[in-house]
Amino acid sequence: MLRFICSKLPQKLRHRPSKPSLANFFSTSSLKPTSELPNSKDPQSLTVSFRQNSCGLSFGSAILSSKKLNIENVKNTNSVLDLLRNHGLTQTHISNLIRIRPILLSADLENTLMTNMEVFESLGFSGSSLAKMLSKYPAVLESDAHTVVEYFRAHGFSKKQITTLTMKRPSLYLYNADKIFKPKLEFFKSLGFSDFEIAQLLSSEPCILTRSLENQIIPCVQELRRILSTDENVLKAIKACYPILESNMVHMLQPNIDTLKSHGVPQSLVLKVFFIRPTFLLICSNRFSEIVSEVMKLGFDPNCLSFVLAIRSMALNSKPLWEQKVEAFRSFGLSEVEIYAAFKRQPLCMTVSEKKIKKMMGFFVNKLKMKPSMISNCPNLLMHSLEKRIIPRCSVMQVLMLKGLIKEDIGIVYMVTMAEKKFVVKFVSKYQNEVPDVVRAHQGKIEFQGLPIAMEM
Repeated sequence: MLRFICSKLPQKLRHRPSKPSLANFFSTSSLKPTSELPNSKDPQSLTVSFRQNSCGLSFGSAILSSKKLNIENVKNTNSVLDLLRNHGLTQTHISNLIRIRPILLSADLENTLMTNMEVFESLGFSGSSLAKMLSKYPAVLESDAHTVVEYFRAHGFSKKQITTLTMKRPSLYLYNADKIFKPKLEFFKSLGFSDFEIAQLLSSEPCILTRSLENQIIPCVQELRRILSTDENVLKAIKACYPILESNMVHMLQPNIDTLKSHGVPQSLVLKVFFIRPTFLLICSNRFSEIVSEVMKLGFDPNCLSFVLAIRSMALNSKPLWEQKVEAFRSFGLSEVEIYAAFKRQPLCMTVSEKKIKKMMGFFVNKLKMKPSMISNCPNLLMHSLEKRIIPRCSVMQVLMLKGLIKEDIGIVYMVTMAEKKFVVKFVSKYQNEVPDVVRAHQGKIEFQGLPIAMEM
């Protein structure tokens, strides 16, 4: 009976094509030209098809974005896509851009999009750099970018600074320059900043331009005046740490200053902290108090600069990162006592990255045959550049030793820490006529193989 019923079923039912898989709906591997779009009078249907086939959106994304905007002028939208492609954006970039900002497809092509693209291209944005910037804030393509760029140029910003500012904070292009930026630039000028210094400040920390002048910047400066006494000191502090203008002075900075003073740090040293990049003061007060207690336990003197430098080093490291750096030193045979002795001698040695610690220790121990304890006794060695200073100097010593020209006893520490001018006079200029290779060695053009004669430690 069952066989009889099946034989009578219509062909269409017996051979119904299988449903397309979900993967097919989300595939963007093959993009159809606009000419192959369905001829539908329904704008939403046309929009969905267009965004799937020409923009590379998945079926789901196309449905969602079609609710925000219906395409009625396919010719304009194709021109928008061509514009994006012609400026180096890949199909993936374009898909992401349209998904975030579907209204771009109906934007004014000639008067807005093309003009803005030219502006961003003049600043050096194209391809991946353009895509990266636009992904942060795609609405900038609909702004008056030319006016904003010209405003910054008129106020002393270089092309490089405007480019940096654009990459960091593209949303600035949507602000009214005269209304939002002008009062802030005038305020910084009244503090004593030059146009050049204002451009430096704002290109480094463009978020300041988005902060309220009355509710954030002015109160912050007033609090700095109260702490630092003079406008000159306020200016120095801001130049040392631009982010201080964005800090919560009352609830974060002031409690941390009070903690320093309560542990015996004199006012003169607190002032000095503000002039050596006081970023470490801008952390949670509970964490700051914890760090100060740790530094006290290690025996640092609150009257010495090393006390606040030790706090700074700890504040710049999370607890796990601190332990990783301690372990990096320990892997070369240093005990915890030796590691913290090095920290007491040079607190900033713990601001060096874990990668650099391993690289530097490996070079000193394996290439120069130094005992690890020697480095813990002179942690300043870690504060220099391996590639730009230490290896070139070692290469110079290698050349001179092979020629038998180094007869006096010279210590490695002395050689590495010597002032650059003095090193050049003593070991490069003195021998460059007799041994021209010392110049090439000092320029890093001769590979360092190792010292043929052991140097003093």
